[in-house]
Amino acid sequence: MNRNLQSFPILISERLTLRKLSKKDSEEIWQLRSDAAINKFLNRKPAKTLEDALHFISTIIENESEDLFYWAITKTGEDKLLGTICLFDFVADVKKCEIGYELLTGYQGQGIMTEAARTVLEYAIKTHGIKAIDAQTHKDNQNSTKLLEKLNFKKRDDAIENNPNLILFRLTI
Repeated sequence: MNRNLQSFPILISERLTLRKLSKKDSEEIWQLRSDAAINKFLNRKPAKTLEDALHFISTIIENESEDLFYWAITKTGEDKLLGTICLFDFVADVKKCEIGYELLTGYQGQGIMTEAARTVLEYAIKTHGIKAIDAQTHKDNQNSTKLLEKLNFKKRDDAIENNPNLILFRLTI
């Protein structure tokens, strides 16, 4: 699953372009990471300042590897970040990885994350030969649960270590 980091994969769907995250996304990343409605389902410290967002972006850019693909979700023809989606924790010998995502609240309910996730799943399967993709969501995050079910992820009985509020879903190809 090696990849050339000089050519980050830009993915295009019907309405969306998934591109590399950049420092110019700091305002939207700050909005995502400081939004109480989004953070109530995530175990992370909320971003308090734009500097926090820039630090997060720098960390993502510095840690790019064959184990992390982190896309900014934008509408095709526009550059404004609407959300993010990522593939991480690749396990080469079993061809498995994990998916994560978040979307600014003003863009939720428009099918954007469904379209972005389908695009990323297709990329993972066709380009990397992935056979299983895991996703974790908070037990009360009904929007995320519905998305995963729509994408044919199945709820697992496996417990998430150290967090009984998380549910594990798996898509098996």
